[in-house]
Amino acid sequence: MAEEVLVKSKETYYRGKPISYLKTLSVRESAQFLPSRSRRSVLRHFEILERFIQRCEQTSSQNKKIRTHLRDLVVVPKLVGFTIGVYNGKTFNDVHLSAGMIGHRLGEFSLTRSKVTHGTAGIGATKGSKTEKK
Repeated sequence: MAEEVLVKSKETYYRGKPISYLKTLSVRESAQFLPSRSRRSVLRHFEILERFIQRCEQTSSQNKKIRTHLRDLVVVPKLVGFTIGVYNGKTFNDVHLSAGMIGHRLGEFSLTRSKVTHGTAGIGATKGSKTEKK
């Protein structure tokens, strides 16, 4: 009596086109769906982006982490689904790329500045602790 129920996830769209369709397009063809600034960048540097996508596919097939210093790369539909370690100047922050990130740059998701948390004041730093020091 127990029947298997297939739960179909909702298909995601970007600018009216399903992500599965956009992934089949080449980098230059999928650039037409990007905002103008991102489109210009992709069309000028599509070779770098294609090389990076190829490297991502090879690295993920070997079950290794993908790490990069290329913070200025534009997220294109072929990169959706990858988890990429983006360098922030100190460490590699893992960024899982989703459909909402298309058109943005990798560096936007790996912040370089962190919130400063100061410790407590040391002995002699305040007027009250100066008298305790003597």
